[in-house]
Amino acid sequence: MLRIKLRRIGKKRQPSYRLVVAEKTARPQDQGIEDLGWFNPLQHKQEFNKERILYWVSKGALPTDTVHNLLVTAGIVSGSKIDVAKKAKEVKAEKPTEAKAEPAPATQ
Repeated sequence: MLRIKLRRIGKKRQPSYRLVVAEKTARPQDQGIEDLGWFNPLQHKQEFNKERILYWVSKGALPTDTVHNLLVTAGIVSGSKIDVAKKAKEVKAEKPTEAKAEPAPATQ
């Protein structure tokens, strides 16, 4: 299954990303099938190839949630944004602990 995802290309503490089409199971360091644009979160700049993105979406490639939000912001894809923030895990209700029998004091 093909996905449109971000591949990090920036230096340490200077993130910059390429938008690529790659297999869903491919490692993030892999080159991917095609380069579709770039995104720099520090400078708030981005450039996407709209024709090629729409082509790959028509062929069945699905964008990741973060990429979907970027494409909605850029006006390439219509729809609402997807919540990608990590949600806190639900705290499971603890079962009531059974009363533990205290050891009897030893008599000497």
